[in-house]
Amino acid sequence: MKTRKLTRPAATAILMLSLAACGGSGGGNSASSASDANTGTSIETAGSNVGNQSSAQMQLKGVAATGMALANATITVTDSTNATVCNTQTDTQGAYSCTLPVTVKSPMVVKASRDELTFYSVTASAVGGVVNVTPLTTIVVAQLSPDGNPANLASAIVSKPGLVTETAISQKVAKLLTTLQPLLSALNTTIPDLISSVFAANGTGADKVLDAISVSVSPSGQTANIEITVKAQPLTTDAAPLSVAFRTDAMTMPVLPVVTAGQLSAIPAPSLVANLLARLNACYALPASQRVANGSDSGIVTGTAASVTASACRTLFLGDDPSNYLDNGNRVGRDVSDTGAFASLFRSEFTGLKWDRGNFESLYSNNDIELSYRRVDATSSTDNGTLVARNVNGTLKLVGNGYKYAASVRPASENRDLVYTPAYNSFTTGYNIIIDNRLNDSGYPAFKKVIVTPPFGDPLIYVANLGTSSLVAMKNNRIVKGTSFYRLAASYQNADTTGNPVDKETDLFLSNLQYTDTQIQELKARDIWKMEFFHSDSQVANVVQTYRTLARAQSIYEIKQLLFADVTPAVRNEIHSALASEISSDISMTGLIVFEGPALRKELNIFDFSGLEDTPAWIVPNGAAAPTKLTVYGRSPKVNGALVNIFDDSTRVSTLSRKARLYCSKHTLGDRHCDDFYQSQFAQGTSINSIELSTTNSQQIELKKTFVFENAPLPSNR
Repeated sequence: MKTRKLTRPAATAILMLSLAACGGSGGGNSASSASDANTGTSIETAGSNVGNQSSAQMQLKGVAATGMALANATITVTDSTNATVCNTQTDTQGAYSCTLPVTVKSPMVVKASRDELTFYSVTASAVGGVVNVTPLTTIVVAQLSPDGNPANLASAIVSKPGLVTETAISQKVAKLLTTLQPLLSALNTTIPDLISSVFAANGTGADKVLDAISVSVSPSGQTANIEITVKAQPLTTDAAPLSVAFRTDAMTMPVLPVVTAGQLSAIPAPSLVANLLARLNACYALPASQRVANGSDSGIVTGTAASVTASACRTLFLGDDPSNYLDNGNRVGRDVSDTGAFASLFRSEFTGLKWDRGNFESLYSNNDIELSYRRVDATSSTDNGTLVARNVNGTLKLVGNGYKYAASVRPASENRDLVYTPAYNSFTTGYNIIIDNRLNDSGYPAFKKVIVTPPFGDPLIYVANLGTSSLVAMKNNRIVKGTSFYRLAASYQNADTTGNPVDKETDLFLSNLQYTDTQIQELKARDIWKMEFFHSDSQVANVVQTYRTLARAQSIYEIKQLLFADVTPAVRNEIHSALASEISSDISMTGLIVFEGPALRKELNIFDFSGLEDTPAWIVPNGAAAPTKLTVYGRSPKVNGALVNIFDDSTRVSTLSRKARLYCSKHTLGDRHCDDFYQSQFAQGTSINSIELSTTNSQQIELKKTFVFENAPLPSNR
């Protein structure tokens, strides 16, 4: 075959919950009013009276929030019989309201879900009132659940309704408030009740507490590990975040470390984050011909920061000047390879791009602010990312992280599909350490090596490779199959398959001492990774950059709960046929898709990932995250029987897409996998050994579905 078609999985994150500002308001009919003595903020607390109420009085109200308000989330309320007594949506402020049926039986569990995020809350009352749903209330529900999984409390109370009483809830809430006390003291505020207090999304009082923390709740099957991190200003770039961790079955709960008011003063109000996104939307509402000089409303142009002409776009940046923006080595602009920060400004198809779901994530040591966001284009395709901004006189201005080189560290969860040997399919977990394979003026790699120091374990070494877009890992003084993915653990999907995946796939970059699920869950969600860049030119001084994760690697147990995209049955059959038909005297080519050629007189040697007659290549089950990237991995043609280089090529795909075309991309002067004459096609003899479909969720966790062709059996005619 001259073109290839394959699939990619996407996964959703489990309960990695990040919390900041809460939005909206609500109230219960039996609520009493009080005033916070410290802030003067009006706070209502739902009453706990029970008894016969008219249907008009049986109202359940509250706010669902993660970061800012959890807008347009699905609210599901179940009572002690596990019957659904309310199913509704939150509004733009995260507020919801339900009229409960007269048959409702307490206690009740409230669930709020949107995309990969799910939060829980609980009430022992059957007459309604205020029940908020946040990561903090999720902690309470997890502690009440017998196995620590908040998702299982509703079913558990069917047989044991005594698990949830007003006393049990209040005891859990009281302990959690004690854990939060150093933060409450620093903010000079109190929270009368985590569940039934009504907050206003104004960044003051109780809402400031929610702005200042992130929470993760990670069930393991018997218990859950909980981590609370304060989003305080670090004293140095490599200072560890202030956090506590504990299990739901622990008898006692730790108290947060001491934090000062000064370390929290730069936390932005939700209104500042919303204002920045609104200004981004105003910029992208303009046609490309108005956004940039020489822009086209029907095509793509190139340019630099100076090409950005629209005031609505220039004023997004520090000093109202896009040239002040530097993020991971990228300046604002777009080159012929479509690289550059905010390259979308130059592309007409991004007119109308919507930025939403902004959330404050962390502070840098200079008080710059990291925000997460979602983007939605005109076709409704979505993606997630982060931005770094600076508060200038009450307005957030985009500055970037200021780093010279492009790099990132993200947790990664992988479903590996060994196409020919499904008994050896596996789950792997760890961190994808992407370091751009930067070139010098001569077209060769600029880095001799990069030493990556994780917050746990030994340092890792990454080196340049001729055909890969990013640096690759070294293990035992050799390149590990051209991968950047540092795996902490791997496990066969089939319980009857003995051993470990590294036995079958010996080139997996796996920790020498694999981590157990318990050890993985004990890793900090928010932690510091350091990279030191050593240049090929020894006269250039080393550069050090640090990166803060927003989540930890998921455990194998957590990955098993996820759904992934998959190839269609027809494409899977096509893959089998393609592999079986590859004839070569070189046994090492077994299990590879090999490009024939030359193809200039017929069709180009591109990777066409689709089914027969241009039908879809992959499917996305309900509950799975749709892929946003297609990557192929392989080898360049051999020269005199020797391997020249391994390579990877990738392309972005819409979350609505189910097929894609991938062209060859030459990474360095020595890279041989692209055709010399027509460099966007693959060279004759180039082979592909795996295909990956991936995406990144709101917590910056990469979700990968990888189809592996190597280790296929020899064709019967060999």
